[in-house]
Amino acid sequence: MAVDILIGLQWGDEGKGKIVDVLAPTYDIVARFQGGPNAGHTLEFEGTKHVLHQIPSGIFHPHIQNIIGNGVVLDPIVFRTEMQKLKDRGVDAANNLFISKKASLILPSHKALDRVSEEALGNEKIGSTLKGIGPTYQDKIGRVGLRVGDILADDFQERYNKLVARHRKTVEFYGKELDLGDQEQAFFDAVDYLRSLQLVDTEYLINQAISSGKKILAEGAQGSLLDVDFGTYPFVTSSTTLVAGACTGLGIAPKHVGEVYGIFKAYTTRVGSGPFPTELEDEVGEQIRQAGREFGSTTGRPRRCGWIDLPSLKYSIMLNGVTQLDMMKADVLTDFDTIKVCTHYKLASGELTDQVPHSMEIDILEPVYEELPGWKVDLNKIESVDELPQAFKNYLTFLEEQLHVPITIVSVGPDRKSTLKRDAVVA
Repeated sequence: MAVDILIGLQWGDEGKGKIVDVLAPTYDIVARFQGGPNAGHTLEFEGTKHVLHQIPSGIFHPHIQNIIGNGVVLDPIVFRTEMQKLKDRGVDAANNLFISKKASLILPSHKALDRVSEEALGNEKIGSTLKGIGPTYQDKIGRVGLRVGDILADDFQERYNKLVARHRKTVEFYGKELDLGDQEQAFFDAVDYLRSLQLVDTEYLINQAISSGKKILAEGAQGSLLDVDFGTYPFVTSSTTLVAGACTGLGIAPKHVGEVYGIFKAYTTRVGSGPFPTELEDEVGEQIRQAGREFGSTTGRPRRCGWIDLPSLKYSIMLNGVTQLDMMKADVLTDFDTIKVCTHYKLASGELTDQVPHSMEIDILEPVYEELPGWKVDLNKIESVDELPQAFKNYLTFLEEQLHVPITIVSVGPDRKSTLKRDAVVA
């Protein structure tokens, strides 16, 4: 059985958690393959909002096994808090959750490193969530980090002390002191809790599931334009956010990849620093922000907002081999008389292109728009694709003709039930 993969096509915050929750009932396993507590997957159903940072979004379905793969960086403190919140809401996640022994551990000192290195960048800061993600991945690549399986070793305390001593020297290099306060005790308490859970070699678990014909959905975090190789470098995350990351982050061979669901908003948002060609720094951008409740689920920071960007979507679709598109937050654009769609970029030379150049800095890149009529209908109240206004159907058709991939799911509201499935055939 193939492994289907769900990824974001923009700069994250596309609504992946909701789509995983919608698709999950048809799967046996949902697996996270990269990222960490810098991700916030929001699900809303029965009038309640749930935000998951490290736990896979299939956790609300009792028949599903949920896997935290080796490509994830895990913060035991955040993880324990998240598990407790689920338990308080009547979800006993421990029974159906499996954690890779090869997943990397985020230490309190990683978060301290994240903070001082970001401060040192001044006006050139990356826009880090300060969750310790980057320093943890750096230690992984530097082959000095700690992994979940290490907490089972008799000398774990010694290994921890050695790594923290290394971090202390780095912090001192920045002219700061490493003060972990009560975070260190909270970390070891959370590690004790982590030891009580199902820590396994998830690469075997997932490949055995493939061999036995189980249906698997791999869930990515962040977005394709934040990929460490192909994103808007250096304003990117520290992991591979593309489909390729599911192979390395779960231990599955490329031949097992099946459907690739690409998630995108009907407009574009970004949190933190970095280029954003279609950004609207005016009342229109603010209108989108307020209508879409565009504030980070992890940081609470207001998201930068702009019109949809087709060149970057085409780029993400190409890199990921997307087979189906899911469009989120279409209802946010309801009040606009016209909707702008960026179809090309104009370079400093005057050349038009629909390809993403090496640099997307706005001083050498100008978006070229087409305008489409708005629909001016409250999509929240629509329960069937047949009820969608013609202007909105035209918008979908225009996007499909440009992107050459069918849009099979349209979200018209935050709740689980506000999700319309449609058949679409694109030549």
